[in-house]
Amino acid sequence: MGIFYKLHDLDARLFSLIFRHPENTLTWITARSISRSADGYLLVLTPLLLGVMNSASAMLLSKLILVSILIERCIYLLLKNGLRRKRPGEAMPGLRHAIQAADRFSFPSGHTSAAFVYATALVLVYTEPVFAVYLWACAVGLSRVILGAHYPGDTLAGAAIGTSVTCWTAAQLGVMT
Repeated sequence: MGIFYKLHDLDARLFSLIFRHPENTLTWITARSISRSADGYLLVLTPLLLGVMNSASAMLLSKLILVSILIERCIYLLLKNGLRRKRPGEAMPGLRHAIQAADRFSFPSGHTSAAFVYATALVLVYTEPVFAVYLWACAVGLSRVILGAHYPGDTLAGAAIGTSVTCWTAAQLGVMT
C-alpha cells in the first residue's frame, strides 16, 4: 500500500471520528454558521471598512489580503483541479453530508485557506488579535469536517497554504521585517 493510500486511510478514519450526521443539533447549526463566516465576505468587507479609516495600516492590510488571496486562489485551484480528490460524501458510500459544496473536489479546503489568509494578515498587520483570529480560522476548518465537506487533511493543507502564502506575501511587501 502506497504512502498516499495510507494517508488517505488515516484521513478517512479521522474524518469518521469528527464528522456528525446532519441534524438540527447545536453542533451542526454552529458549524454551519462558522463555515458561512468564511464564505469570503470578511475578505472583502474588512479592507473596505478599514479603508474608510484611510490609515496606513488599513491600506497595508487591504493590499496584503488582496495579493495573498489572489496567490492563494491560484494555488488552491491548481491543487483542487489537479489532484481531484473526491469529497467524503462521494468517496464514502452511504454518507449523508450536511452541506452541498460548490465543487466536487475536496483537497485543499478553500474555506480554511481563505480563513488563514485573513487571520494571518490581521496578525501580521495588527499583532494583537492572534488568539481570537486563529481560533476562528481553526473553527472554520473543523466546521468543514463536521459538516462532511472535507477530510481533516484537506483543512490542514488549507491552513498551511493560507498561512504560508500570506507570510510570503508579507515578506515581499515588507510587512515582515
